[in-house]
Amino acid sequence: MTGTPHRFLYRVRFRECDPMGIAYHVHYLDWFEYARTEALRDAGMPYKAIEDGGLTLPVTHLEIDYKESARYDEEIIVETTPELSASTVRISCHYRVLKAENEQLLATGRVDLCFFDPKRGRPVRAPEKVVKVLSSPS
Repeated sequence: MTGTPHRFLYRVRFRECDPMGIAYHVHYLDWFEYARTEALRDAGMPYKAIEDGGLTLPVTHLEIDYKESARYDEEIIVETTPELSASTVRISCHYRVLKAENEQLLATGRVDLCFFDPKRGRPVRAPEKVVKVLSSPS
């Protein structure tokens, strides 16, 4: 899953836009999450499997840099490139949101998450299967 970004195609919905037809800024976070979960699923490691293993992935940091507006009914591509920390406790997902029509850059972002054991109440190392999936070439 390292190297080539995972590409997720999405159409901006009416309910995600303001009265001018421009996607409201907070929905980019939803798109990031949707793209991240699909990237992991496509790599053979769905979130549900991580949760079934007793771990959660809370967000510890996020940032978004808006370049241009996404608009109602426009197809966008959300590229996700996950990067596992050296300690394997954290994962950073880097994003690019592109207009599908011409691949114009609309936004960039990053979301950091940690592998967390709710029973122990603390961050833990990623399970070996997750490390293997995130370290393998796409």
